[in-house]
Amino acid sequence: MALTRQQAGFRRKVRQAGAARGQRGLALIEALVSILIFAFGILGLMGLAASAINYSVDAEDRTRASLFANDIASAMWLNGTVTVPATQLATWQTNIANTTLSTGLPSGTLTITATAGTTNSADILITWVQPWDKTTTTRQFTTRVIL
Repeated sequence: MALTRQQAGFRRKVRQAGAARGQRGLALIEALVSILIFAFGILGLMGLAASAINYSVDAEDRTRASLFANDIASAMWLNGTVTVPATQLATWQTNIANTTLSTGLPSGTLTITATAGTTNSADILITWVQPWDKTTTTRQFTTRVIL
């Protein structure tokens, strides 16, 4: 049986309408998936920024510790001995532990020990703990002074 043109056109429209009915909401699902992927990307960037800030603070503290050690070593060189007067040692320890003006190190301590077997040599050990570090890992900076 042959279809007339009008009947053939009607069947095509019915097929097209059925295909469109099956794709309803597909654009919405695609949009939601793309928003989900974008959100994961933004979360990753936020984590990366937080890590960069932590590394920057750690580098700043290491630089501050090296400046303190350099100051102590310079004083030893000027005095000609690694023996440090108690008042000067107390001043350095106070400066290293002073975090109110951001000049010291968090929980910073200073230890100067004479090197065994030598007469004019000492180790300067500066330690601190980052307040954001959950493992409370002690950071340290060591300098050996030999006069």
